[in-house]
Amino acid sequence: MRGEEGCLSEVRNMIWTLELASYLDDAPWPATKEELIDYAMRTGAPMQVIHNLEELEESEELFESLEEIWPDHPSDDDFFFEDEKEY
Repeated sequence: MRGEEGCLSEVRNMIWTLELASYLDDAPWPATKEELIDYAMRTGAPMQVIHNLEELEESEELFESLEEIWPDHPSDDDFFFEDEKEY
């Protein structure tokens, strides 16, 4: 049983959804990993957001936007498209 617990704690993957990402919309960009974790904790973000941020590489580098953390983050263009039907 002990071995299973160790495996579970080591297997954490970043799982982002639009809902989780929305908790970082008003984050103080640009920000370091530690600043983002602090922001998420202070604003009451779900633990999954904090876990995702903790999974980022250790660095003092600034993240300019959510797209640097979640490269597959959908843009506005992914949701709004021009209907090209002819009437």
